[in-house]
Amino acid sequence: MVQQYGETATMTQPVAAAPAPENADANTTQKYEEARAAAHRAMSTVTIIPDRPLPAEPAVDPEMLSYRGFKFGAAFFGWLIAIAMSVVLSLAVSAAAVGTAEVLDYTRADAEAQAGAAGITAGAVAVLTLSLAFYCGGYVAGRLARFDGGRNGFGVWMFAFLFSVLAAGGAALLNNQYDLVSDVNRPDVAMSTDTMTTGGIIAAAALVVLTLLAAILGGKTGKRYHDKIDRLLD
Repeated sequence: MVQQYGETATMTQPVAAAPAPENADANTTQKYEEARAAAHRAMSTVTIIPDRPLPAEPAVDPEMLSYRGFKFGAAFFGWLIAIAMSVVLSLAVSAAAVGTAEVLDYTRADAEAQAGAAGITAGAVAVLTLSLAFYCGGYVAGRLARFDGGRNGFGVWMFAFLFSVLAAGGAALLNNQYDLVSDVNRPDVAMSTDTMTTGGIIAAAALVVLTLLAAILGGKTGKRYHDKIDRLLD
């Protein structure tokens, strides 16, 4: 029994574990670094493609931003050019009309007999003449302003509108005090008052819209001169 007990004790004695290699930690660290380096190389070769191409934003010099926007001087001198061109073009059209009337033997009696056609022709020529004058004024404003030609062309039209309102207000004030309209000798026109009023409203609306568009277009055209220079410098 003692022997058997001794044998049993010998069998239940714990077995000593094998000693761990000294370079086990070093191998683990090396494998971790290799895996990390491989992951970094894999990520560096990945190309990320966006869903849609992003628009390239042009580089704008902050100092150049101070020169943009509405320029009072450019719009004012553009308005002066528009007024001068309207006078010059009106004189040229009047001279051409007188010469044409002499050649065609077109008298005042003919104009009174066809008052509607004469009025439409005169209104259309006046609107066309002023639109061309405002185009020239907008062009000058766009050239002077360097940037934002359309906005400065609009400024030319705004100057004309404001001065027209002031002139109309001054004329109405003088008429209330001195009744100047009653002293004007108006020619007798074979047209009803309603027809003349409707024609005047249509002509005024066309004049406002067409001169505005002409001034803005002239401003944009004047700015194109500087755009061509910028493209050459780039």
